[in-house]
Amino acid sequence: MIKIASFLVCSAIAGLAGASEPQETVAAFHAALSSGDKDKAIAMMAPDIAIYESGYVERSRDEYAGHHLPEDIKFAKLATRKVLQHTQRQDGNLAIVWEETETLAKLKGKNVRLLGTETTLLQKTGDHWSIVHVHWSSRKPK
Repeated sequence: MIKIASFLVCSAIAGLAGASEPQETVAAFHAALSSGDKDKAIAMMAPDIAIYESGYVERSRDEYAGHHLPEDIKFAKLATRKVLQHTQRQDGNLAIVWEETETLAKLKGKNVRLLGTETTLLQKTGDHWSIVHVHWSSRKPK
């Protein structure tokens, strides 16, 4: 079973070789969430990723996968996320991507509009980028 799981993760990482830019990795991560591809989303994260959201912290890929990831996928499949502002800075094997977003969804029969900010830190290993930190924040528009 472990060999199969390792093969799946390695296969998913190999599929990311085309994501030569940090922002491509971030976009692919969000696409994986929206399409419900849990394995692909997990493969883009470093094992020791730290995820900050609404004052909570998840300190590893396994913790996130076992806790918040299923809900993030469920929401992303119902929502439309639009990047309003995008900035990237890269220094060697480290990069940071900042995004301001607008997310629209219909939840429990109600239209929801959220304005969000996301900071993603990535580290390059070989030819691909891994997400090592994400900080999400959102609010309802005024």
